[in-house]
Amino acid sequence: MFRRASKIGAAILVLIAALYTGAVFAHGKEALEDDSCMRRIGENMIHLSVYQPQVDEAGHYCTDIPASGNTVLVVDLVDPLLREVPIGVKLIRGSSEEGDVIANIRTDIYADGVINTQQVLDEGRHVLVITADGMPPLKYLYHLRVEMINYADVFRATIGPVVGLLLTMLIGYKLFKSKRFKNWMASRRDKKTA
Repeated sequence: MFRRASKIGAAILVLIAALYTGAVFAHGKEALEDDSCMRRIGENMIHLSVYQPQVDEAGHYCTDIPASGNTVLVVDLVDPLLREVPIGVKLIRGSSEEGDVIANIRTDIYADGVINTQQVLDEGRHVLVITADGMPPLKYLYHLRVEMINYADVFRATIGPVVGLLLTMLIGYKLFKSKRFKNWMASRRDKKTA
């Protein structure tokens, strides 16, 4: 009986470990093609990094920004060809391009490949629109969520412990209902009364 319970316990641990492997490879460990902060149109790629030094000096974010307030937005023009065409950046409050324009960074050629701006973002949704006036013209969109709960992350963080708890309860139930356990408990009671 102990051997069977230890096998089931090992299986639970393996299952929980498998559920958490996705959390191990966070933003910094991804390949460029899999990075959610990367946008690609054809061979043209850009990357967005968002910083909030007042929240976390070393942390950088992409589309889920933890707090409202002072925010540094850095756009890296990964593709060298984008460094030779005029690039424009707009930051819009709302969930579409028809919202209020918060910042409109002048269209310019960024030979160093880096566009950065510092803005004060309010809680809610924002859209960052990056346009390249090349042939053909390109438009990249980032939908930013400022100080909003990401329910997908909450679900991923809680599913492992919930599954582990449910499996432990199931194993406990099966154990308490087994004939061997009932016989063992009855023999213990008999020893105490004797």
